[in-house]
Amino acid sequence: MENISAFLSELHKRRAGIQASPAVMLGVFAVTLFASALMLFSVQPMFAKMALPKLGGTPAVWAVSMCFFQIALLAGYCYAHALNRWLDPGRAVLAHLTLLALTSFALPIALPASLSEPPAEGAYTWLFGVLALGVGAPFFAVSANAPLLQAWFARSGHSAAKDPYFLYGASNLGSLIALLAYPLAFEPVFGLSFQSSIWSVGFAILAFMIGACGMLMLTGQASQLWALTSTPADGAEVSEPLSLATRASWVALAAIPSGLMVAVTTYITTDIASAPFIWVVPLALFLGTFILVFKNELGFNYAWVQAGLPVAILLHVLFPSHISAALIGLIAFMLAALVCHRELYLRRPGAAQLTEFYIWMSFGGVVGGIFSALIAPNIFSSVVEFKLLLLASLLCRPGVLSGLDVDIKAWRVLAVGAAMAIVLMLYKWLVAAKILSSGALPLGFLMAAAVGGVFLTSKWAEHRAILVMAMIAGMLVMPGDTSTIYMERSFFGTMRVTETENGQHRMMLHGTTFHGAQRIRTANGTAVTAADPATYYHPGSPMERGIGAARQAVAGRAATLNVGVVGLGAGSLACYAKPNETWRYYEIDPMVARIARDPKLFNFLSRCMPSNDIVLGDARLTLQKEPAAKYDYLVIDAFSSDAIPAHLLTREAMQSYFDKLAPGGLLAIHISNRFLELAPSIAATVATLPGIKGTGVLSDPTGKFPDATASHVIFLSRDSTTIAGIAGWRDAHPLEPAGAKPWTDDFSDVLSALMRHLISPRT
Repeated sequence: MENISAFLSELHKRRAGIQASPAVMLGVFAVTLFASALMLFSVQPMFAKMALPKLGGTPAVWAVSMCFFQIALLAGYCYAHALNRWLDPGRAVLAHLTLLALTSFALPIALPASLSEPPAEGAYTWLFGVLALGVGAPFFAVSANAPLLQAWFARSGHSAAKDPYFLYGASNLGSLIALLAYPLAFEPVFGLSFQSSIWSVGFAILAFMIGACGMLMLTGQASQLWALTSTPADGAEVSEPLSLATRASWVALAAIPSGLMVAVTTYITTDIASAPFIWVVPLALFLGTFILVFKNELGFNYAWVQAGLPVAILLHVLFPSHISAALIGLIAFMLAALVCHRELYLRRPGAAQLTEFYIWMSFGGVVGGIFSALIAPNIFSSVVEFKLLLLASLLCRPGVLSGLDVDIKAWRVLAVGAAMAIVLMLYKWLVAAKILSSGALPLGFLMAAAVGGVFLTSKWAEHRAILVMAMIAGMLVMPGDTSTIYMERSFFGTMRVTETENGQHRMMLHGTTFHGAQRIRTANGTAVTAADPATYYHPGSPMERGIGAARQAVAGRAATLNVGVVGLGAGSLACYAKPNETWRYYEIDPMVARIARDPKLFNFLSRCMPSNDIVLGDARLTLQKEPAAKYDYLVIDAFSSDAIPAHLLTREAMQSYFDKLAPGGLLAIHISNRFLELAPSIAATVATLPGIKGTGVLSDPTGKFPDATASHVIFLSRDSTTIAGIAGWRDAHPLEPAGAKPWTDDFSDVLSALMRHLISPRT
């Protein structure tokens, strides 16, 4: 290393005649930063999609993955800062190229074989291990490039080197293009193994480009190459040395939009589906705000953004419909990120503290990501962190905590905040201890006290900050939906049990998606004693008729019907079981099993199958452990968000199902959902399996919701007689690929399923 470093230093001394023009130098650095960001942000959805099937397709996979990537990004920024601070430029270039060379041995990117199956508990830890072993080293190596290359450019002697932050725009443009290109151009065309191979080739090309940047830096025209200029960036108001308050402001301004990005993704994917084309939308908006505001001159009126933020937050709260709330929520998130990132840019230091600035900014991103991905799911029973972070973003608007004519007295804000926290905790304790009721009267007194406190501080400069804090406190103490009788949140999402306004039905919801219902009272208020399945499972539904078809198919072949059901829900199907039949459920979420087994919530299992057999874990993994040809009837009724997870519909999944089906057995796949047209993809996939016949059944009952709900079920079997009988039902339809591609474990295309639904929704 000493010899190579000496060579690079000698090369610098003899740089005359080999110096690149300023335009070429700027172009090489900009293109390399662009390519590095392209690599960094294409690997994130790619690897998360690899890990998604192992955890049942839950939205938490992306949230935890984002948290990991933010931590790895912070590590990369710290590494870049260390190189920049403690090594001379020649050694820094050599060290980074050495790291890239060593990292190449960790390619191609793939799931680690040593962590092939997640444990029943501890999904968070398992996923972090998978990410660290599978993608940690390559991601770390590439993540250091953004601050490192900007620091090298600041040493290059270029006329624009004094304020290199504009290069962050090129970096974020590459990130944005990568995120948009992945679901639109790569995922629908290439399988995961091919994507990984392409990424490995790109990594090698990027290493050569980084080497070129290092050579340009070493042969630059700076008069003092070995030390960064300490001149502050133009327009930067941060003086040196940096204060603790300044660094804290960087962390806070980065943490809020980072936490919002994870929270809004969880909020949206809970109701639609967990897939890359949805994951990338909030992240693309997040990166787009950096492009828009990380520069001196803005192309829009910043005052409008500041004014629009509280309006968007108010509209999001007032319009709770899942579609309108999601769209308005995305707008509010983008406005909040614009405000936070603009204020972050305005507080940037000179080039001498560039790498430290990025470290603190990245640390803020980690804080926000950990809060939304790891802390919030364990302290909140719903995705309330999204609204809380939106309100917190109001503190970042100029004129609230900064940009005032007078100085803010921190002790006043802290004193009021502490008082609100004490009152809030006291109220919660009194309600939990049943000393106070959770009704409107105590809550009204509490809210009145908050309003009174805000009024008394109206003449303080800290008034706006105190107002926002009162809004946050109000959000925390506001009662939930009065129809909700039970709510719990786990790694796999939020489950609620509610009762209808008329008190006639009890329903299970995952987000806003119904997963079962039970009539508990008649129209005249009489308690219902029978456990009658409702929604998709009502008498006469395809789910109920499929059981009859399976019994008919097994008649004369077996003494009894052996049934496997993937996906428990409220346990509705159990009430169609006969005493001599064997039924086994497969459920990934222990929380769902607890709800279904609690007779105070639903009594399908307690009445119809008291000695229920429930196997916990992802069905793709747990079914593999069953003996071949075990089941006469296998039902795939698992849902993550609004739809069945993609990994349960692949060719390999279908093969595993039929391995567990007896000869002549029947497979039923429940694909009812609001956003995806999945039947063509299943048809294309089934066409690749020799000897498998199938038909679809789309039922639209005349009964009222939730007693009866429209449903769509695909039936498959090797027995053509059984399928012919189902195809004769009045609501049956043939399976037609309609141009869809077969799905495999290596390739699935949820975006195309969404587009088919939007263009020609099946009715």
